[in-house]
Amino acid sequence: MAVHTPGATRADLVADTALALLAERGMRGLTHRAVDDVAELPQGSTSNLARTRQALLELAVRRLAEREARVLALEEMPDPRGGLDALAAGLALATHRALTHHRELTLARYELALEATRRPELRAYFDATGARFRGQLTALVTAAGSADPARHVLSLVAWADGLMFSCVAGSFGSEAPSLDQVRAGLRELLDGMFGH
Repeated sequence: MAVHTPGATRADLVADTALALLAERGMRGLTHRAVDDVAELPQGSTSNLARTRQALLELAVRRLAEREARVLALEEMPDPRGGLDALAAGLALATHRALTHHRELTLARYELALEATRRPELRAYFDATGARFRGQLTALVTAAGSADPARHVLSLVAWADGLMFSCVAGSFGSEAPSLDQVRAGLRELLDGMFGH
């Protein structure tokens, strides 16, 4: 499971390995020693970079936000003024990527989100990293003509998170929907929001 990304810094390597461990072994499997072993680093390397468990978790959350931003690629979304079909297609592609090719990141995110419910200092850090995504999504639905962007963003995120949880960790874990199915579901949701 060694995680080696060309050009990655040692901090990136440690964080990527932490995310891989979270996806494979869960929160209990994430230790400084495990990161050193899996990343093939000398013992103590992770501790030198992130002295405490909190520091290691924050490093993982920061890297998760960077990697998920590339997966979701909201800056590549079609112009929402182009209509709800274009918006649904762009959001479906981002959601489908998280469900399929980047499933391990989604699992790691759920592990970190649950841990954040028990660690207020991590909750604040976790929420701050999600604010960028919510801001971009708010801009998209506003440009599409939403009469209530905050409520619509909450509905979109809840729908996508529910789908991802069900298909990655829940009772539909072996049945990832196709891109067309995700797009159809999003289009139905957007039609309801925008009154079409």
